[in-house]
Amino acid sequence: MTREGRLQSGRQWIQKYEGKNIIKGYSNWYGVSEVTAILELKKLGMKIDKERLEKAKSTENSKAMRRAAVKQKKQERGRRDLSQDSDDTFYFIAGYTSGGFPYGLTWDEVDEETSWKNE
Repeated sequence: MTREGRLQSGRQWIQKYEGKNIIKGYSNWYGVSEVTAILELKKLGMKIDKERLEKAKSTENSKAMRRAAVKQKKQERGRRDLSQDSDDTFYFIAGYTSGGFPYGLTWDEVDEETSWKNE
């Protein structure tokens, strides 16, 4: 869906949203980053603090840096077995379902745990 399409349907989505965290809800529903969700929600008339946008940007930057570091380690070591332990979605891959889908601890879960401990 394009940005214009999200903005058009977003107005109705906001009215029906019943969750506690509208930014995360919008991000999940439309499959966009939290920064994009904040910018689009603001465009739709929601009042969101500037600090919240800066925090989301900072979080996205740190995730990107961490993933780049993992990718660089994989490239430096040149070992295929390391790729079985993590990827762009999973911090740690515990195993695979019978359908071949990985499961384990995601980068987002690690970030949530880390931010919770820091608070």
